[in-house]
Amino acid sequence: MSGLVTVIGGDGFIGRYAVQALLRDGWQVRISSRKPKRSYDLKPQANLGQIAWLAADIFDAASLDRACEGADAVVNLAGSFSDMHRVHVTGGGNVASAAARAGAKHYVHMSAIGADAQSPSAYGQSKAGGEAAARDAMPDAVILRPSVVFGREDQFINRFAGLMRLLPVMPIIGGKTRFQPVFAGDVGHAISLALTGKHKAQSFELGGPDIMSMAEINRWIAKQTGHSPVFIEMPDAAAAAMAKLTGWLPGAPMSWDQWLMLQKDNVADPAKPGLADLGIVARSLELEAEGWLVQYRKHGRFAVTGTPK
Repeated sequence: MSGLVTVIGGDGFIGRYAVQALLRDGWQVRISSRKPKRSYDLKPQANLGQIAWLAADIFDAASLDRACEGADAVVNLAGSFSDMHRVHVTGGGNVASAAARAGAKHYVHMSAIGADAQSPSAYGQSKAGGEAAARDAMPDAVILRPSVVFGREDQFINRFAGLMRLLPVMPIIGGKTRFQPVFAGDVGHAISLALTGKHKAQSFELGGPDIMSMAEINRWIAKQTGHSPVFIEMPDAAAAAMAKLTGWLPGAPMSWDQWLMLQKDNVADPAKPGLADLGIVARSLELEAEGWLVQYRKHGRFAVTGTPK
């Protein structure tokens, strides 16, 4: 498949991997966001004239129309953990409507495992609302729902690794909740393959090869980085009280909505299409994370990893 694809949010974490996959697959890529300059470093990966940048705001119809003009395909990667309903539902609908007005043939909407109109969390509800808004404007939209996404620039694995470098004691919240970490490169590849026209109106749940609890993920990170903090799994009642009372504060370890999200496993439904149905062999956290977690070891590549307590 080739043509022009507009990637809304192409300068973000997942967006950068999506852009790289699209470039490899021969697309002309237009990166659109409020600050597209943040992804200028992707230019060397493109052939001459294969990549362009155009500022756009998902709440400004005129800028979205400019971003989608002439596009054969549009990908919406805009997301938020704060202004969730406005970004996911209103903004998502705006992007899909602009794609429809532009006559785009293919549309991919990024959602998340846990998207459910009946979810107790505002995040889950807003993700479900975003999917509905996308399909209202673009009925053939392909919906992608990843589990927690990991990669060199992520805010999940890196966050815990950074804390372990500083703290002798590590509290674990939601230790039994299970995740299926999926590599950002695989998600980027999935976005490109979803634009082939073979998967119109389908939804995919994207998970990696391993299912791990929050406690297992923390202990795995400790082993990889050579740190040995004392892990303390917080009782649910204490964690819920902390999230309820302090979650609204800036820099709080967990918001109330995040706590609600932890009450359900973040794992792909094996009965639904996934990476394998797109022809992708999922890469593991063990395989991909070694290259960047080394920075958290006391002596870098020369460190001897330890066993966490």
